[in-house]
Amino acid sequence: MAATLCGKILSRLGWLPCTQTVRHGSKAVTRHRKPMHFLKQKLMAVTEFIPPRPSPPERCIVPQASRTQEHESGLVVILRREVEQLFQDNKMILVAQNNAITAEDMLLLRHKLHRLNVTVKFYPNQVMRSYLSGSKFQNLAPLFIAQNVLLVSKEPKVKEVLRCLRTTPQMVLLGGCIEDTLLSLQGVHSYSRLPSLAILQGQVVSGLTLMTSQTAALLHRHPTHLSALLQQYVKQQAEGSSDGSTQAQQAASA
Repeated sequence: MAATLCGKILSRLGWLPCTQTVRHGSKAVTRHRKPMHFLKQKLMAVTEFIPPRPSPPERCIVPQASRTQEHESGLVVILRREVEQLFQDNKMILVAQNNAITAEDMLLLRHKLHRLNVTVKFYPNQVMRSYLSGSKFQNLAPLFIAQNVLLVSKEPKVKEVLRCLRTTPQMVLLGGCIEDTLLSLQGVHSYSRLPSLAILQGQVVSGLTLMTSQTAALLHRHPTHLSALLQQYVKQQAEGSSDGSTQAQQAASA
């Protein structure tokens, strides 16, 4: 009786063995994806959808209608007037770049240039660009970027200034304005090879004198030649008449 009851109860609850086998790890059968054919890869790359880039907002494209203008200080205005007067009073203004020159070398250079009546000037780049932007020398504005120095003289003494700058490699010449003419570095060197004004004036005077002397010689040539021909003709006529008279006298005496 007890055995039948236990059998019925165990059959309802389910019989579990004492040991169970549990398998760990991957599955026995795995399916790997085949690589795509290279022609299909090319086709997929060509036909890939590229979404359009969003356009920037209109407020980033259209400039602002009004901008606040910065008011210049009184010192900038005074320095700009001084630069304007500097360009009006001087015939030679050269722009050089200061490449870490020492104070002693700068003092020696200023002393050498002072003996040539050449002055060394220092102005901020903001002042120079503000003046040059509205003047006829506006093409000099790109030269004023780093630490610049102005070599100013009332007379163009380019050859002497270049001779002084050869002994100071820290000062690099960039260009300049000579007699209201903007010159690059090559133009400044070409200007220095030109003869002086006195030599040019002597060449002009000698050329004009030679032309006037040649013109005077050409004007006197024809009258002189004509007078020589007339004198020769008169002489020949006088000799002919004297020969004729002697022949007549001989004939009469015979």
